[in-house]
Amino acid sequence: MRIGPYLIENNLFLAPMAGVTDLPFRRLCKRLGAGVVVSEMVTSDPSLQNSRKTKLRLAQEPIDETEHEKFQLSHRVEPGLRVVQIAGGDAEILAQAAKMNAEKGAQVIDINMGCPAKKVCKKAAGSALLKDPKLVEEILIAVVNAVDIPVTLKIRTGWDKENKNAVQIAKIAEESGIQSLAVHGRTKACKYLGEAEHETVALVKQSINIPVIANGDITSPERAKQVLEYTGADGLMIGRAAQGRPWIFKEINHFLKHGNHMPLMEITEVANILIEHVESLHQFYGEQQGLRIARKHTSWYLKENEKDRNQNNRIFSNNFNLLTSANEQIQSLTDYFKQ
Repeated sequence: MRIGPYLIENNLFLAPMAGVTDLPFRRLCKRLGAGVVVSEMVTSDPSLQNSRKTKLRLAQEPIDETEHEKFQLSHRVEPGLRVVQIAGGDAEILAQAAKMNAEKGAQVIDINMGCPAKKVCKKAAGSALLKDPKLVEEILIAVVNAVDIPVTLKIRTGWDKENKNAVQIAKIAEESGIQSLAVHGRTKACKYLGEAEHETVALVKQSINIPVIANGDITSPERAKQVLEYTGADGLMIGRAAQGRPWIFKEINHFLKHGNHMPLMEITEVANILIEHVESLHQFYGEQQGLRIARKHTSWYLKENEKDRNQNNRIFSNNFNLLTSANEQIQSLTDYFKQ
């Protein structure tokens, strides 16, 4: 599939997840089979554009050498297509944010109208915008006209189960010049509860001609194939299923191509991936912040790879969360996998 002039390596997308899909995680998922990786959602608020948090999320902008001396230039390069997701509820401000990011190196601007988080929706942003199709149209036209790079959109199926308007929003998006549309198979009210439904995604695909990407509960190669066949979607977007399992993209690509499962990963390969990930977090954020972020990622890896959470595993996790240096975390993981 294509997004504007860009031919996508494959049709698997890493979903943007605030606090998760930072540059180290994007680089890892790209190397392990994702066709496109999308930045964490960044605010369109101009007063926050120069904050450290926003700068770290905008990988195409060079990182301050004084804060990250160990993070080599090669590790600061965004992998593949540089897609930046922006959020907000004001058309003019979003247009300005899109233009700024394009000037800083973004190749695609993605607009978030899918986040169900209260702190986002209370500002009339994210999936809260689906309640106001007129404002949606105003925002999309403003952003598309502000930049000369492709603009994409991510939405949910609607506001709640009684008000599913994804098809209406999809048609507005296509008419406004949006280049591709990702649809999460839940409403804003559903948050992440229950199972995602893809009937609405299939209806969206039938109603527009731009590429449609299905998102929601794509947790296995079999599920990926089922959703593609059922919806007719052009691509798949994977979010929470990649936490602690970034190689899920490789597994799905193999299954879609060959119709069977790739061999199970050796424990040494899992160890190498996790340790590399933790080291890159230390380097990217600096030791103290990197330590905190490494804890949640490590917990996800252990839950994924140790289905039977035995007492020893729980003890390891508790002890790991108390470590106070990068060297201690790496040594602890090395010892864990040796056992």
